[in-house]
Amino acid sequence: MVLRFVLRRVLAGLVVIWAAATLAFLAIRLVPGSAVDAVLGPGTAATPQLRRQILSETGLDQPVHVQYLRYLGDLLTGDLGHSYQQSQPVSRLLAGQVWPTLELALSALGTALVLAVLAAVLTAGRGRFGRAAASTAELVAVSTPPFWLGMVLVAVFSFGLGWFPAIGAQGVEGLVLPTLALAVPLAGVLAQVIRQELEATEGKPFVLTARARGISEAALLLRHTLRHALLPVTTLSGYVLGSLFGGAVLVENIFARPGLGRVLVDAVSSRDIPVVLSLVVLAAAAFVVINIVVDLLHPVIDPRLRGGAPR
Repeated sequence: MVLRFVLRRVLAGLVVIWAAATLAFLAIRLVPGSAVDAVLGPGTAATPQLRRQILSETGLDQPVHVQYLRYLGDLLTGDLGHSYQQSQPVSRLLAGQVWPTLELALSALGTALVLAVLAAVLTAGRGRFGRAAASTAELVAVSTPPFWLGMVLVAVFSFGLGWFPAIGAQGVEGLVLPTLALAVPLAGVLAQVIRQELEATEGKPFVLTARARGISEAALLLRHTLRHALLPVTTLSGYVLGSLFGGAVLVENIFARPGLGRVLVDAVSSRDIPVVLSLVVLAAAAFVVINIVVDLLHPVIDPRLRGGAPR
């Protein structure tokens, strides 16, 4: 039953990836400008013969539907194409940039979860004043753009106090400020959800039964109520992943870190079409995988869902 569910979600995920690849292909074709100029690079002159040769070698002289079918065929075989600007296969270019972005995203996600759980546990059910103060702090955190927070952190902790490097990704010191820039806004969202679930769970019959049996508040939190609060958090993973990826594009540029975000900015500015298309497909595939994993985790977190297959 679980295998059938996974196969159904994989098929749906393939449709999502195909739709993302198709929309990205069509959108890039609608952008004005010559693809030959992107291959040659900015400010490079070329004779008409050379331009025709480039068009022929890259297949850009063929009709759009032929280019599209060839593009889909290459995707099915795992061929992401050749970068116009970097003069190397796109798969090799991206392979060297995945880990810095993944390292930053995982670090930010872990930090955001720790901050959110602590804030929610400390403020849940604390009365009107405590709830208002927590909601205000979370609203400020959610409304803070990661790139603005990143610049403030650099100004204070790098240029002012000199505690952390302003640029680069060497060691843990280089990861602290970019992680905080991404984690703080995310923690504001997660804390609101976790606290709301904690307060809603407080009135459930099983909580009253557990208290009547003499269970301590710490054990009740760790064994029961926090588990319920984690369900909506796992459901939000798709949004969380999108926020981290979008924020990483700006944060990596602010802190001069390597990663997919910097590759995307460079590819868009230079109209490196194969790299842009590959990053779109990669992002769609990441969303599909994350959502399948999240659905599979639901029965693990909540035993009540183990009676049937995930839907």
